[in-house]
Amino acid sequence: MGRLAGKVAIVTGGAKGLGEADARLMAAEGAKVVVTDVDPAGEAVAAAIGGLFVRHDVTDEAAWAELVARVERELGGLHVLVNNAGVVEPGTPETVTAADYHRIMAVSVEGVVWGTKHAIPAMRRAGSGSIINMASIASVCGEPYVAAYCAAKGAVEAYTRATAVHCAQQGYPIRANSIHPAGIDTPMVRSMGDKMARSGLRPLAETGNSAGRNRLGRPEDIGHLVVYLASDESAFVSGQRFIVDNTASVTQGAVPPGRDA
Repeated sequence: MGRLAGKVAIVTGGAKGLGEADARLMAAEGAKVVVTDVDPAGEAVAAAIGGLFVRHDVTDEAAWAELVARVERELGGLHVLVNNAGVVEPGTPETVTAADYHRIMAVSVEGVVWGTKHAIPAMRRAGSGSIINMASIASVCGEPYVAAYCAAKGAVEAYTRATAVHCAQQGYPIRANSIHPAGIDTPMVRSMGDKMARSGLRPLAETGNSAGRNRLGRPEDIGHLVVYLASDESAFVSGQRFIVDNTASVTQGAVPPGRDA
């Protein structure tokens, strides 16, 4: 019997990177997984794990209502929501553009707000729930070359705590926690080098904190934590932030390869 047997989970941004790893690992532990993304590549991920793919814009509240209703109708309930969808664009507090700021905030913050709003009633009907929000080390360390992304992930961290306390005070059997990865080997992270070069900000990133200079983690390094937070093993864990960064946020300078903590 898998650790997530009998649970139904939604993973946003599940077509690749962290979301894909989360979906695959949860399915391997017995969960029925709904992969959502604006990228149609999510269909192949869902097919590979025996899940359901829904093309879904997380910034659209009406789409969230439709998604949750469909999941309850077709799969019998909702127990886990992984708010993973996010975007990042380079920009300092002096160079950030309105278009980039609004897009980053819409996907990373509004997606969490609307997903949470519509997941909570469904989880109450299911009898239990775990909301897992993908934040970032950018809400912990100052990374001025992705300033709007820092703001968005800081909002996700704070909203997670508000959600956790709300559910606890209302007596709902629903938990909420945030995960804060450092650099993970995903398409989004790999694309940042070219984006930084085009924006002229690469030198700033290279002289920034150690989070940007340590080795990259694997998507599975985050996925295993997602499985734990989705499972009943974490039944007494709520309102917490989990920093997964190989000491980057507490280390002065980079950690040499092969000398991991």
